Amino acid sequence: MSGEIGISVVIPCFADERLGDVLHCLAALSRQTTQAAETVVVVDHNPALLERLSAAAPVARTVANRGPRGSSGARNAGIASTRGEIVAFFDDDAAPEPDCLERLAAHYADERVAGVGGGVDPDWRTGRPRWFPEEFDWVVGCSYRGLPTHPAALRNLLGANMSFRRDALAAAGGFSARMARRGATPLGVDDTELCIRLRRRLPGKVLVYAPEARARHHVPAARATWSYFWRRCLAEGRAKAALTAVSGVGESLSSERSYALRVLPVGMARGVRAAATGGDRAGILRSLAILAGLLVTSAGYVFGRLDGARTGSSEHAARPPASHASTRIEPPEGGR
Repeated sequence: MSGEIGISVVIPCFADERLGDVLHCLAALSRQTTQAAETVVVVDHNPALLERLSAAAPVARTVANRGPRGSSGARNAGIASTRGEIVAFFDDDAAPEPDCLERLAAHYADERVAGVGGGVDPDWRTGRPRWFPEEFDWVVGCSYRGLPTHPAALRNLLGANMSFRRDALAAAGGFSARMARRGATPLGVDDTELCIRLRRRLPGKVLVYAPEARARHHVPAARATWSYFWRRCLAEGRAKAALTAVSGVGESLSSERSYALRVLPVGMARGVRAAATGGDRAGILRSLAILAGLLVTSAGYVFGRLDGARTGSSEHAARPPASHASTRIEPPEGGR
């Protein structure tokens, strides 16, 4: 079945310094057991990078995002410039394992499946900090302890390694620019918001997390620091506050409640036990990092809700942005 499905791959990018990561991602895609029908690199408002990639990556088609700046605009430009039945998205600094596309595609044999996302492993360039808990690997854009270890339906997929049926993306109206990541700012829940909206508009369809379809995500030294950890947690809390303003509290925080009440307490106990019985003194640091991460993320959410209340956005809670009703994904100009 997987060989019969046309898969288009979209790689959004924006930063000059990540040119090497993009080329690494493209090299990984060239080694797939199931080859993509087409691969498109979307450059987000960076003409110089577009020119460099056009010369350095002849195996891919490069296009410019001429829509709203940010991850959503780039992803929508990629959708518009491809034709595959399935559209797969990889972060520019993620490299899929050789069987990733094959394993993603296999789940589309079930017509109920509207989207499939894979697992994402951190590729720590300077090694994982001993204090960094696996429960918080989402901080660096990766799968985290607490996600299913076998294929299962989930509320949302991981943005670094996800795919959707084209008709499902069309029915949902594409990615929302209001929820997007812009540049290096560690914000953006456009992938989560899309998944929530897609499931609402297509009752009976499911999104499947397929942990066997894996990609490796580059984690530079700058993201292996405590300062990045707490800034990312704070930003995530604010982003989830923005998400609740357009999607409602129920679905926006359904996964987070279970994570906070079940996964994190077990993680803290695991760290204490590792220190007490296993001689791993860093276990205490991991437990403290889990507690700090929870508190900082919660604080970010509270701040975000207060900001929303001041600007009146809370009046629109549980309603999707009005722009979704008329979203059109236009073909980008200047592609090759």
